[in-house]
Amino acid sequence: MNEIRLIVDSSSNETEQTNRNLKVVPLKINLAGKDFVDDNKIDLPSFLEELSQTTEAGKTACPSLQDWLDALEGAEKAIIVTMTSGLSGTYASAMQARDIYCEQNPTSKVIVVDSRSAGPELSIILERIEELLQEELRFVDLEERIAQIRTKTHLLFILQSLHNLAVSGRVSPAIVKLASLLHINVIGQASKEGTLEQLAKARGSKKAVKELVKQMKLEGYHGGRVIIDHCENKVDSERIRDLLIEEFPSAQILIRKTRGLCSFYAEQGGIMVGFES
Repeated sequence: MNEIRLIVDSSSNETEQTNRNLKVVPLKINLAGKDFVDDNKIDLPSFLEELSQTTEAGKTACPSLQDWLDALEGAEKAIIVTMTSGLSGTYASAMQARDIYCEQNPTSKVIVVDSRSAGPELSIILERIEELLQEELRFVDLEERIAQIRTKTHLLFILQSLHNLAVSGRVSPAIVKLASLLHINVIGQASKEGTLEQLAKARGSKKAVKELVKQMKLEGYHGGRVIIDHCENKVDSERIRDLLIEEFPSAQILIRKTRGLCSFYAEQGGIMVGFES
């Protein structure tokens, strides 16, 4: 099944590699009239500076139908994994592209998966799909097996900055100012419905890291694969890694940087952790 093409959007924080049959389709972000394409050419320092200074709500745009069709071009079989439909129209646009592509290529088969998440959880799902493709499975059976995988994957996050939530009207500026003065970190998760929800608050990053690890264990983590994506916060990412290794020495932990879309949501200092229960 190695001929099956894998396609994800840039919310996955994945990059294309020559030894991997993977295509990454970029989303787009608009900040104060400036457009940023979330590809490997995005100037993240400049983007983060714009994000921290803007007083207007930023906007994100899902990949166009043509973006998806370009990624599908020439594929006889493909699996697309998108960011949550609870926050973006990306899944819907991928479904439309699939229908168009299969109509134009009647012998082709395409599965579209709503991750109900983003960032490192999407990557955990992707890795498990790659493992499935090593088994002798019929393509028609893959969708059910992928659905089973998704019941065991999770995303937790820490937000150090609430600026973006304030300018978008989701949090009052007074609360943001107070949280900043008291160094309040918000710990949350991607819900089963694919929305983001708050779990706890912690004063200071060290307490936030401990709370996140606690929440991981409450979600059933007992060792295994973990992907930590951070927005300019390698220090706390390594703290999470070290706490997990201390308790689960065999844990496999990868630390990466967020790309544009996840940086937009996580903001400076934000951390996203994907794992399996």
